[in-house]
Amino acid sequence: MRFSQPLRSQSLRLSSILAQPARRASAFPRNRLTTTTATSYGNSISQLCLNRNFSLSVSLRSPLIMDAQELSQYLADAPPSVVRLEVEKHFDALTDKQKRYAHFISKASFAGNRIVLRQVSPESESIYDFIIALHKASGGDWKALAEKAGVDEAGLNAFLQYAAQFLGNSGNYKSFGDSKFIPRCDEKVFASLASTSPEAEKHYKATSGAIFSTDKPGLLHLGFTDEGHLTTYYPDSPDITKDEIDAVAKWMQKTGLLPENTRLRKTKDGVFELLIASAVTSIPSEGGDIGKDTEYKITEGLLEGKTIKLVYGDYAAEMKAVTEYTKKAAENAENETQQKMHTAYAKSFEKGSLEAFKDSQRYWIRDQGPMVECNIGFIETYRDPAGVRGEWEGFAAVVNQERTRAFGELVRSAPSLIPLLPWSKEFEKDKFLSPDFTSLEVLTFCGSGIPAGINIPNYDDIRQQEGFKNVSLGNVLSAKAPDEKIPFIADSDLEVYKKYRDAAFEVQVGLHELTGHGCGKLLQETSPGEYNFDHTNPPISPVTGKPVTTWYKPGQTWGSVFGGLAGAYEECRAELVAMHLSCEFQALRIFGFGDGTIDMDGEAGDVLYASYLSMARAGLTSVEFWDPKSQKWGQPHCQARFAIFKSFLEAEDDFCKLEYEKEDLSDLKIKLDRSKILTSGRKAVGDFLQKIHIYKSTADVENGTKFFTDMSSVGLEYWGTKVRDVVLKNKQPRKVFVQANTYLDEATGKVSLKHYDATPEGIIQSWADRE
Repeated sequence: MRFSQPLRSQSLRLSSILAQPARRASAFPRNRLTTTTATSYGNSISQLCLNRNFSLSVSLRSPLIMDAQELSQYLADAPPSVVRLEVEKHFDALTDKQKRYAHFISKASFAGNRIVLRQVSPESESIYDFIIALHKASGGDWKALAEKAGVDEAGLNAFLQYAAQFLGNSGNYKSFGDSKFIPRCDEKVFASLASTSPEAEKHYKATSGAIFSTDKPGLLHLGFTDEGHLTTYYPDSPDITKDEIDAVAKWMQKTGLLPENTRLRKTKDGVFELLIASAVTSIPSEGGDIGKDTEYKITEGLLEGKTIKLVYGDYAAEMKAVTEYTKKAAENAENETQQKMHTAYAKSFEKGSLEAFKDSQRYWIRDQGPMVECNIGFIETYRDPAGVRGEWEGFAAVVNQERTRAFGELVRSAPSLIPLLPWSKEFEKDKFLSPDFTSLEVLTFCGSGIPAGINIPNYDDIRQQEGFKNVSLGNVLSAKAPDEKIPFIADSDLEVYKKYRDAAFEVQVGLHELTGHGCGKLLQETSPGEYNFDHTNPPISPVTGKPVTTWYKPGQTWGSVFGGLAGAYEECRAELVAMHLSCEFQALRIFGFGDGTIDMDGEAGDVLYASYLSMARAGLTSVEFWDPKSQKWGQPHCQARFAIFKSFLEAEDDFCKLEYEKEDLSDLKIKLDRSKILTSGRKAVGDFLQKIHIYKSTADVENGTKFFTDMSSVGLEYWGTKVRDVVLKNKQPRKVFVQANTYLDEATGKVSLKHYDATPEGIIQSWADRE
């Protein structure tokens, strides 16, 4: 489906776009940002490209030539939005033992930082070491270092801004969007800074020019190598194909070997090595998760005759440190459940066992109401292009008891809210397993980005049979960047939007994590001949009006069936659940808005309106993360929100429109009819939600994939060119967070907290102190 440029009009609905004839768009529409050199912030992009030394020049040998206008969107934020995670008040309220517990979890989490770096790009670890070495050489006096290097203030600022964004993303690709960012200066600035320190120069040379390289446009995005993109989940394997990756995944599924803590390498001899993260460098004496063998000959399918080999010791040094800190956390645990949880973590990290990790998650679920909350491991699979291998993350956080009380009431209300969703009980869990739901103030979060809320574990068997937990990260939600602009919201809506967007987001996060990710049943043949539904009389699909004909077979999971689309699909489903249930005024009352009666003109109505406006704006701005060259999404949440926004535009009775008068859409605003949220708006959300839920519930990957792909389709003509251009012109830097560090006095057993300034220099110092 392609969207053409619309005619100038006062308002625009999706139907009017679809009705217009197609027009050939320019080949590669991109943002028109103003860029800078180290020495002159007034130079134009065209002047920059004429400078043969400037790093944005592109080799003419490249099969896909990009000009400076296109490349400008890859420049680092200037300045980045650096904000501090405030946690001191809550940390101070902990006991000494609880502080030690949080301290060792923090140390374990950050011990895995180099894993994250290596999971992002081959050069990220060297860039990190380069930044830390320069900080060491500067002694914190960056101006003196710049003078020594012969770098002016503009050049130093460009370095510091790049370093802050790099550290905030734990790599040189954006955690939200998976696209590369490059410094706003000439390479000579970095080279001059590197020359001030032999150690820094060594690490800078180890990057092999990758900080600035843009000669292969496909490598500016993470993704499958056989599509020309970059991934380190399949290291040293330039010729590995998606089909081979899928074939190995099917073998792992058949044998019961879980993938989250693995990478896959194809050797020159055609052997497929599964690299297992573990402190040990050989298979444990008692065997691994599938036995004592490490080599397997494939006897069927695409890989017939090939060998799959299990190789232990990936990230061995980091996993050893993580294991030791995890054992220290167990020694300071509050209760036996926490001790068993960290013992299971330690076994998993030491021996590479994901079965042990699953045990840790079972104990984590049972650890109800702790003062210090945590989780650690290879958790989310968004960045693996195949959608199955996990990125390292770990966090320690302090419970905000006051905000947690509201979430507790939401948990108690969930059994009465979930039946209001648009499907029958046959497609819902037999019993809602009431989880722990806490509001947290983050002390430490190691990973490529910090979310606003978390719902884990991700293992279907545990979620369906034993439950899950939800957390809302309060100090992440409340962190504000100074002078934040709000494009695309009409002036008449700005006051209510600014006043209630935080409240609306908290409601959205709560409903998204608890009821969104927490609802729904997967129809399964749990083992040969055993079903969790009446397969002799299958339930009637509300989508087709006929008995369902598909379900999950033994060994299949939601992720293995829907593959790389699963992340975006599930985020869309959870967002839609939240949008649907936020129309219930009893749900809004739980968060302190209204008395539970329907009142669109009261405060609860303001929150609901702000929620729908926020989703519409998020969907509109999501096109930033759609790549015109590959015509693919780079961020699952954005793909989900764009699809929801399209459903708003397709809704009946002019529920949502885009309004503008100027041909270039520079005055583009969202017009959403508040009076129709409970009618046209909710119906559009419910219809969308019903389809994607039923397709997921019944393992109908064919119809589910087609429907969701159509709903999230962008196309080059209108959304991918004209709208994307204006979105890019108005894009705001994403926040990067400065986190505190903890220090243990071995003599007294007391832990102190050190905060840092919300500046590029502050975030660099915070990471340097962790080394």
